[in-house]
Amino acid sequence: MMQKLIAFIIMTLIALPAMAQDDPDDVDPVEPQIVVDAVDRDLSEFLWIKRPVIVFADSPADPRYIQQMEYITDRLDALDARDVVVLTDTDPAAEGSLRQEFRPRGFMLMLLDKNGTIYLRKPIPWDVREITSSIDKLPSRQREMREGTTSSPSD
Repeated sequence: MMQKLIAFIIMTLIALPAMAQDDPDDVDPVEPQIVVDAVDRDLSEFLWIKRPVIVFADSPADPRYIQQMEYITDRLDALDARDVVVLTDTDPAAEGSLRQEFRPRGFMLMLLDKNGTIYLRKPIPWDVREITSSIDKLPSRQREMREGTTSSPSD
């Protein structure tokens, strides 16, 4: 499991510069690209479109960060079905705008709704089942499920 996560992190870091130049229509529909680097990201680009889940850590070697990313990568489909984008920030020295705005101390997991409202902050890793359960309680998600505007896979 740890080797799988390390390989994922390495492949993501290698692919980031190339992904910035790729055609946005050329995305593999089987593997949703929902995990992105938070540095130089503005939450306004996701407003009313995605539910940001932000994962902060002081290092990519933080065991809590590693555990959280294992949880996330094992259930990308459940997060994608709920219009989630996962933003990661493991470099305090980069002084990213999200880190400056939310001022995490070490590891922190945050969930925001599509309207930008902070729904929860957690100092420990959360399983995707817990994250999706929290999302499914949001009024906006309840409305989506009633209207059938997004899919809702069984958990």
